[in-house]
Amino acid sequence: MLDNLLEALNFGLVWPLALLLLPIPLLIPRRANQSTTNYRAPQLPLYETVKALKLSRAPEGKTHSKLSKYLLAFAWCFLIVAASRPTYYGEKVNLPLSGRDLMLAIDISPSMKETDLKLDDEFVSRLDVVKNVVSSFVTQRKGDRIGLILFGSEPYIQSPLSFDTKTVNTLLQEAYLGMAGKATAIGDAIGLGVKRLRERPKDSRVLILLSDGANTAGEIPPEKAAQLAAQEDIIIYTIGIGADELYRRSFFGTQKVNPSADLDEDMLNAIAEVTDGKYFRAQTLKN
Repeated sequence: MLDNLLEALNFGLVWPLALLLLPIPLLIPRRANQSTTNYRAPQLPLYETVKALKLSRAPEGKTHSKLSKYLLAFAWCFLIVAASRPTYYGEKVNLPLSGRDLMLAIDISPSMKETDLKLDDEFVSRLDVVKNVVSSFVTQRKGDRIGLILFGSEPYIQSPLSFDTKTVNTLLQEAYLGMAGKATAIGDAIGLGVKRLRERPKDSRVLILLSDGANTAGEIPPEKAAQLAAQEDIIIYTIGIGADELYRRSFFGTQKVNPSADLDEDMLNAIAEVTDGKYFRAQTLKN
């Protein structure tokens, strides 16, 4: 009954069994005032100390004696209730569950520092653009679990699958270039995503991989990792990042270069096809 009442009020007790200590003072035998025996019942140290302190300062009289007893009883009840650790959980939030589990795998190798994409009319690094776009995407997901993998020479989990999009975004913004190594282990990143998604319900497993290069490290070839993902009914969407052309000034004048020459689009497209996903090319912020 108490549990139902607390649940209705959005309260709970971390240690509810502590309430069983409330009647202990009533169970302790007291010496009769006229007793002639030397028997002394066991007393609670804290209770007796507080009692002695209260009574030593109170004038004699029945009124003050009763008041002291009430104060002691209140103090004991307050102490036990505090020990049970009451907790307010706040209002319940019903999430509109869609059943999707989305794992984002983001390339943070040094090549992502290339400033060939514009954000607010200024050229910024590819990673900054990815953070901006992915942050907006994550915020709009309602009821989906979102996870975050960062990879370079090795992949690692930056955020496990969670409904807490605010925390996922915070962890995304903490990513910086080169923190996972200087190479690009696309296959290993997919493998880690498969490991995290394989325990989730089928028809809900999605991996979104964003990279600007080719597979240059790792133990698992990307094609093999994609096959493993397909066997686990995981759909992979791949996104190739970087502009096709960029004009740079040099001693010999303005030159037109391709900053995405290292992007392996065939590989990214093959990964998506094997898993019934799609490959997208992000040459601008709008893409």
